[in-house]
Amino acid sequence: MQLQAKTAQEMKDGKLYQEWGLKDSEYDLICKILGRMPNYTELGVFSVMWSEHCSYKNSKPVLRQFHTEGDHVLQGPGEGAGIVDIGDQQAVVFKMESHNHPSAVEPYEGAATGVGGIIRDIFSMGARPIAMLDSLRFGQLDDARTKYIVSGVVEGIGGYGNCIGIPTVGGETKFDACYEGNPLVNAMCVGLIDHKDIQKGRAQGINNSIMYVGAKTGRDGIHGATFASAEFSEENSGQRSAIQVGDPFMEKLLMEACLDLIQNHSDVLVGIQDMGAAGLVSSSSEMASKANSGLELYLDLVPQRETNMTPYEILLSESQERMLICVKEGSEKEVEALFNRYDLDAVVCGKVVEGHRYKVFQGGELVCDVPVDSLAEDAPVYENPQIAPERLARFAQEEAFVPTISDLKTCLFDLLKTPDLASKASVYRTYDSMVRTNTVVGPGSDAAVVRVRGTRKALAMTTDCNARYIYLNPELGGQIAVAEAARNITASGGYPLAITDCLNFGNPEKPEIFYELMQSAKGIAAACRKFNAPVISGNVSLYNENQTGAVYPTPTIGMVGLIKDIDHILTQGFKAADELIYLVGQTGDDFAGSMIQKFQTGQIAGVLNYDLETEFQHQQAVYQANLQGYLTAAHDLSEGGLLVGLMQMAFDTEFGFDVELNMTDAQLFSESQGRYLVTVKAEQAADFEAAMSEVTCTKLGHVTKDGQIQVKSNDSSLSFNKAEIEADWKGALACHLNS
Repeated sequence: MQLQAKTAQEMKDGKLYQEWGLKDSEYDLICKILGRMPNYTELGVFSVMWSEHCSYKNSKPVLRQFHTEGDHVLQGPGEGAGIVDIGDQQAVVFKMESHNHPSAVEPYEGAATGVGGIIRDIFSMGARPIAMLDSLRFGQLDDARTKYIVSGVVEGIGGYGNCIGIPTVGGETKFDACYEGNPLVNAMCVGLIDHKDIQKGRAQGINNSIMYVGAKTGRDGIHGATFASAEFSEENSGQRSAIQVGDPFMEKLLMEACLDLIQNHSDVLVGIQDMGAAGLVSSSSEMASKANSGLELYLDLVPQRETNMTPYEILLSESQERMLICVKEGSEKEVEALFNRYDLDAVVCGKVVEGHRYKVFQGGELVCDVPVDSLAEDAPVYENPQIAPERLARFAQEEAFVPTISDLKTCLFDLLKTPDLASKASVYRTYDSMVRTNTVVGPGSDAAVVRVRGTRKALAMTTDCNARYIYLNPELGGQIAVAEAARNITASGGYPLAITDCLNFGNPEKPEIFYELMQSAKGIAAACRKFNAPVISGNVSLYNENQTGAVYPTPTIGMVGLIKDIDHILTQGFKAADELIYLVGQTGDDFAGSMIQKFQTGQIAGVLNYDLETEFQHQQAVYQANLQGYLTAAHDLSEGGLLVGLMQMAFDTEFGFDVELNMTDAQLFSESQGRYLVTVKAEQAADFEAAMSEVTCTKLGHVTKDGQIQVKSNDSSLSFNKAEIEADWKGALACHLNS
């Protein structure tokens, strides 16, 4: 067997390491760390572990800005997922990950394995996954390749999640030309855990065994981490060797076996970690590094589904449905028997040793011998230069855009039929949102809500980001991304606990891109501190570019909130005729980055107007009003503005509305931030208004019983039955996809 495909000298002379994403300076640093040239396997190991996807070498300075601590945080960034206390010795576990480049190449498998990977992150912490969410961004639907990607991604998410029995309860789906060829596929998983079952990825205790459990290793996904850490281009867009293939039925068995081990055999379990990006090498080296241990691996013992696999291939493979565990010496047969009951492989493939070396053997030969921390901790960290994009200065000088509304009804109907604002039911109907029967509020409202079985508590969860705002002002846009997520949680009856994130940006080595990344993180950090919602986990996905440049800066926010009593759950739909409709917050001429601007001009520009303190006050007021029992429905106002928000509250109900609005027709589509629409029973109106006296709260009108829509603005009057547009709103996205 040829253990090393090329000699160390050949690797150096041919600079083959550059093909694996390593710079000359990084190769030189590896040589300095080792005191010699690395061999083929060692160089491959360094290339994946020092990729951006695994090492965060370009983003660590960015991430240091984040607010990550709080009294309720039990586990922050650094493990498979973050954990937040929810009382009664229970906690919620959640994280979001990206699978962007794989989904561009093989949409179905890329999305499916993204789902599988994030689920493993959750149960590796000891939690049972209870819900999935997603955040999807695609190019415009006038392109055949984009339609193919959309269909494949949606089918992949549904195919994997439905088979494993975890409900997909919420998310967002957006479209813009900047994502053409480089979609963003971000998957979030939420789990529940008892404090006593919390696990960490540690390999410690001399002579304790390292066991490989789950599916066999193949050649799929090799260099997936490197692939995710390079610009996407025509040259690598066909790199199918970097794409993994998932098996949700195997994952279901693996999940149940691991939870069985954690809950019923905790006395022998030392540590557990998912084999995710960079596969066996990342899980094993990170587990040893976190425990300050040494590690030996014996690759001949690793279950393999293909013949003659080299050490390089075995270590770097990203075959799915695999976990690495550390167990106490002498307990190996007990663990093997447990996994065999689930028809899964469980074999000893290594052990914890003295010292701090990471040694790998195959066929009796030492094929890799490096310091443990050199892989997990010693990657270089780059302080990249940042320059404000030229467009920001240009936007500041341009005259503010104000839409011209010649026909209010036509404008409203046209906006409601755009892919961004049309109903996403044709997407989320693909997903099983009710499996396990804990889903209280599924897709279609502001946030999903899942009950905590056996208690009065529930969890509200959402994914949010308006990338157009970050493009116009990275710092304020970052604040708004967190604030919108928090508005969705509040509008569902909860209060924010914490966030996870997926920082989707272009090439960080370009100063303008790094500026976007750094400044948006600054804004996210400020908002997290304001809402006392720390960043407990996340993912950085850089080098998202296509032939025309980078995607919009898109720091997707996943947020989970706690609803202390299920009686406080809110949804956005109108509940009863004659209830009063109120607007919380003020409406101005805020059209920069708005849907109406994009629709009327085909582009976005302008200056954002936003105040985080006002936002916080509005959220607190709405939350308290709900606790006092005043609210029957609530809806945060975001894309599309006030009139679109009113229509969203009427759709899928039997009701309409009659409102009189002291604003121009244009302002009906303003996207002023920090606003809510709420409904209140008429007999509680006086008490509600008194409770809201510290914030701007305006009565707009009332809910009607017959689906009739009546709108009077400063410019015009509008009257129609919502049946004129509801069917088109529901069918527009499917129509775009099928046209």
